[in-house]
Amino acid sequence: MNNYQRDGSMRCHDNGAASPNYYPNSFGGPNPDPEVAYPALEVSGKAGRQSYSHPNDDFVQPGQLYRTVMSEEDRGHLIGNIVGHLAGAKKRIQLRQTALFYKVDPDYGSRVAEGLGLVLEEVKRLAGMTQEEPAKMTSE
Repeated sequence: MNNYQRDGSMRCHDNGAASPNYYPNSFGGPNPDPEVAYPALEVSGKAGRQSYSHPNDDFVQPGQLYRTVMSEEDRGHLIGNIVGHLAGAKKRIQLRQTALFYKVDPDYGSRVAEGLGLVLEEVKRLAGMTQEEPAKMTSE
């Protein structure tokens, strides 16, 4: 079984070295396997793991933070920090990450794209995809 678990008690190997610790990625890391799940339990009927279908997504709260909590100065510092750190990453990683920022807030993603010199239309296209699709579209 392969997973992204790192650290923890009794870890005595390279701890994943420099490999990514997230999914999806385009570096050959493990993919979720729905066949490997906990078996159903007898409770009052059968119980098992189910897909989480809460209406919120990963972008609602960070979008509210960006738009309503941060001042324009804070947003400028955030954009500068991100651009400064992502500038050394491969372009395909820059595109995928900037698409996530665009999903949080179009202004956020647009400003990061501009700072990195990325084509905004490509960022928008990736932002419209499912979580797994951008990793496939921008893999080496």
